[in-house]
Amino acid sequence: MSLNNQNKIRIEVAGKENALLIAEMSQRTFYDTFAKDNTNEDMDIFLNKQFTKEALVAEVENADGIFLLAYYDDVPCGYVRMRYSKPDRHSTDNAIEIARIYTERNLIGKGVGAALMQKCIDIAQEQKKEMIWLGVWEKNERAISFYQKWGFEKFSEHPFLLGNDLQTDWLMKRIL
Repeated sequence: MSLNNQNKIRIEVAGKENALLIAEMSQRTFYDTFAKDNTNEDMDIFLNKQFTKEALVAEVENADGIFLLAYYDDVPCGYVRMRYSKPDRHSTDNAIEIARIYTERNLIGKGVGAALMQKCIDIAQEQKKEMIWLGVWEKNERAISFYQKWGFEKFSEHPFLLGNDLQTDWLMKRIL
């Protein structure tokens, strides 16, 4: 990330007052990321039944974990949802998950994702977590490459239902 872009990016912990903004950004960035590789029917089912604005607002308001908002030139442009969970019964209890990390399409490559990831790692280290982990669709090569650059390694897989399409997510972790 160039110093020029770095000075334009700000990351803040989001609160209940940001719930609607995060919900709208969640649906938009998810659609922008996955619509080209999935059917309209599966995307509609997922966005209108499993990933509704109401459910997303409730997620933020319930404060199950940590939400971060990224701003680029003071315009909201990305977010993260972190939650306290472990990926399986063989893992450490002292883990935190990056449940979602998204940047608005027009700012991909401008350092927003890197700033969000660094903040996630900083939070995990401040909380003395042993591991940070995430799930990523096995066909999302751009995201997998990004995570690998940050030191994440695949350690397992699990199913993810997008509409009617049962897909496979890789589970990736970084030991802290």
